[in-house]
Amino acid sequence: MSPDDGGINNVKIGVLALQGDFAEHVQMLGKLGVQAVEVRLPRDMADIDGLIIPGGESTTIGKLSVAFGLMAPIRQFGLKKPIWGTCAGAIFLAKESRHDQPMLKLMDIVVLRNAFGRQVDSFKTHLEIPAIITPENRGPFHAVFIRAPLIEQAGPDVEILARLADGRIVAARQDYFLATSFHPELTGDDRFHRYFVQMTLNSKGMSK
Repeated sequence: MSPDDGGINNVKIGVLALQGDFAEHVQMLGKLGVQAVEVRLPRDMADIDGLIIPGGESTTIGKLSVAFGLMAPIRQFGLKKPIWGTCAGAIFLAKESRHDQPMLKLMDIVVLRNAFGRQVDSFKTHLEIPAIITPENRGPFHAVFIRAPLIEQAGPDVEILARLADGRIVAARQDYFLATSFHPELTGDDRFHRYFVQMTLNSKGMSK
């Protein structure tokens, strides 16, 4: 479908811009030709088609979302439109994190915070992720883990997209919810952003 027919250039994706690496997501979306909106207040969500919750500090993101009146609007948004949480965003999106902090409780996953250790324990690895393979790029995804969470449990309706070599879950999808333990926005590989844009197009009844 061409942009004139309501394709990728007619998609508007919000990026929660309260804390964390939201600017990198905005930049990646811009490279794809997608209109990106920085979301700081409920009014910023008025006409977006999808929402990305970036990495950062999940407790801070939660507290600021409460302070700026965003919790209820984001929960309502998630009933009908796609949300993608990366790293801290995945924690905020999850049903449970085993910590007392503000959470959306939208996606049926249990997430363990800082599962791999502190900042000095950050690492990179290659992941085989069939869901994001494109004809142009069939190679593994170079994933960046920084104080990353782990998806400990996934509900029956959750599709596992990626695991580490030892079987631990680091990416999952439930209908129009997407969670990644790692940071796709910190790489030059745009396949996860393309995947989320396609989810958004599908939710609007479009295709690229």
